[in-house]
Amino acid sequence: MALEKKYSGIGGQAVMEGIMMKNQNLYAVAVRKSDGEIEIMTDEYKPVLGGAAWTKLPFIRGVFAFVDSLRLGLTTLSWSASFFDDEEETDAKAGSEKADVKLDSEKADVTSEEQKPGSNGEKPVSGGISNAMMAATVALSLVMAVGIFMMLPYFLSEIVRRFTDNNIIIAVFEGVIRLVIFIGYVATISLMKDIRRVYMYHGAEHKCINCIERGHELNVRNVMRASRLHSRCGTSFMLFIMFISIILFLFIRTPNPVLRIVIRLLLIPVISGISYEIIRLAGRTDNVIVNILSAPGLALQKITTKEPDEEMVEVAIKAVEAVFDWKTYLKESYGIDVDDKLED
Repeated sequence: MALEKKYSGIGGQAVMEGIMMKNQNLYAVAVRKSDGEIEIMTDEYKPVLGGAAWTKLPFIRGVFAFVDSLRLGLTTLSWSASFFDDEEETDAKAGSEKADVKLDSEKADVTSEEQKPGSNGEKPVSGGISNAMMAATVALSLVMAVGIFMMLPYFLSEIVRRFTDNNIIIAVFEGVIRLVIFIGYVATISLMKDIRRVYMYHGAEHKCINCIERGHELNVRNVMRASRLHSRCGTSFMLFIMFISIILFLFIRTPNPVLRIVIRLLLIPVISGISYEIIRLAGRTDNVIVNILSAPGLALQKITTKEPDEEMVEVAIKAVEAVFDWKTYLKESYGIDVDDKLED
């Protein structure tokens, strides 16, 4: 029987072949390596500006939470990817060693004139991405995201301005274009094999949190039965940004096109702050109004999350247990003593 949902405070994200879970300033990343072992890393995250009190004020905290999420996401994704970079280098080294053996065995039959440059099985040089390059990549990604999801819809909506001066019609048209681009992008990348696996781990993350917040013991069986949709998901956050931008952009009435662009850019932190407060409310409250507001985001999560397998769920559970005492949480929130149940 599903119990009333109670806020746990934990959140996370999917990484390459794994899960990151965060509880307050402590986070953990669990990754399933190609040999089947689960590697776990835990660390403390230091928020932007040291988590100053004013950065936690309503509507302001959403902006800093978004920046923190990007920074932590980059760190954990880079860590998870490093395992598979190392494996690729190992495979390359093994391949080059085999090539050396083969070349040595054939050397007697090959004259020096027939040998070609670069055929001596030398290991190709491969280097990791520097922190500066990662930062540049993230910055470029943000610029592209703003350009594609914010500016492109605006310029396309300007076509409608040739036929009408009604700001409501133009703003709604711009919002519809933005939604179509965003949903189309999410749906398109979901067709990629690697992204589909990330979406499966995303589902495992949600299932673990739902399992705990519905008062169930955290084990593979219970997690597999839990919902893969959660109201505090980043997908819902992005969708709220789309909807709120439609409302706020209705109030931009300046005839100057440059000023319209500048105001849109300046409103991005405001939109993020409002969206964060709605997501935060949805994660802590379970009533009809909140459920109605959350419905579009939950529907979109059917694309951005997929049903995980049991091995993925095992990884997610390891990540949760590294940062969160779920047994104490169940005892304090639901009066369920898991240890007593096990003894019985």
